[in-house]
Amino acid sequence: MPLLKRQNRYRLKQIERHLDALDANIKARIAASDAMASRCAILTSIPGIGFLTAFALLVEMPELGTLEPGQAASLAGLAPITRQSGQWRGRSFIQAGRATVRTALYMPALVAARFNPDLSAKYTQLIAAGKPPKVAITAIMRKLVVLANALLKKGSHWQEKAACT
Repeated sequence: MPLLKRQNRYRLKQIERHLDALDANIKARIAASDAMASRCAILTSIPGIGFLTAFALLVEMPELGTLEPGQAASLAGLAPITRQSGQWRGRSFIQAGRATVRTALYMPALVAARFNPDLSAKYTQLIAAGKPPKVAITAIMRKLVVLANALLKKGSHWQEKAACT
């Protein structure tokens, strides 16, 4: 047993070293391109989106910043699809799109729902309206991708709204 524990510790340290090397390589590649570095800086200015999420968005959705808001959400697979036929109406759901983008946005949406003032207010509003938490998080994911698209289109960083007095 002690041998297995020692070997597992060694393997975990080796995996951590490989992940650190990959992160460094990704950062170096982004820094090598001025356009990519500025797009990454815009994305990471949004509370909730970190470096790895920004990288995933840049790689998986290179067209981000050139799309209309609905197109960005649909391309990410975060646009609600309504099921209906005649008088019958089913529940809306998300489908298609790029699953890797949805996966990359899930944890940032949880963080944004807690720490991004605008998205936190939206999350609270959805929960108060009786929406299930997963549906509310999906809406925050959609808002994040639409916000990222808009900021990249304008070429500006995220700024917190100033309170009116």
